[in-house]
Amino acid sequence: MSNKTVIVADDTAFVRDRFATALVGAGHKALPVKSAAELLAHVREDLAHVDLLVLDLRLPHAGGVELVRTIRKIDGGRIPILVFSGTIANASEVKELAALGVGGYVNEYSAVQNILPSLAPHLFPDNFNRRGSPRVVLGIPVAYRVGNTIAAALTLNLSKGGLAIRTMSPLDQHAKVRVRKK
Repeated sequence: MSNKTVIVADDTAFVRDRFATALVGAGHKALPVKSAAELLAHVREDLAHVDLLVLDLRLPHAGGVELVRTIRKIDGGRIPILVFSGTIANASEVKELAALGVGGYVNEYSAVQNILPSLAPHLFPDNFNRRGSPRVVLGIPVAYRVGNTIAAALTLNLSKGGLAIRTMSPLDQHAKVRVRKK
């Protein structure tokens, strides 16, 4: 697994700290920021090294769609952006954000065990959606074991090719996993 760098931009320390702790615990680098000015400074300085931005649209002194536009002027669309869902004002804002390439939304108050699985598709996009057959979407929390490590994940879907799970520690593409019912 390659280590990733994630900017977590939120003016609430509780949210920043939970996301940063989850990322660092998984071996990644978190850059927690609490203001638009601090965020833009990191985007300018660390552009080549940032793998994901998780953004509160209500940062003090600048926010909303205009903040995303400013980021896009700096990064040219390079950094994947997720928005904290609780900071969306209305449906027209969702459309504007989609036009600016925002990749999705994440609940800032997600259970701690769901933080990493919700970020994984944006940090490891090549490890997701590899199946060619029809899929049944599932969103079931699961625990799995690799060696001596037990981890939490969310199921994505089930298809002829197998069961897809969303995890921060991607397994090899052809890894065999034994599933059992509890």
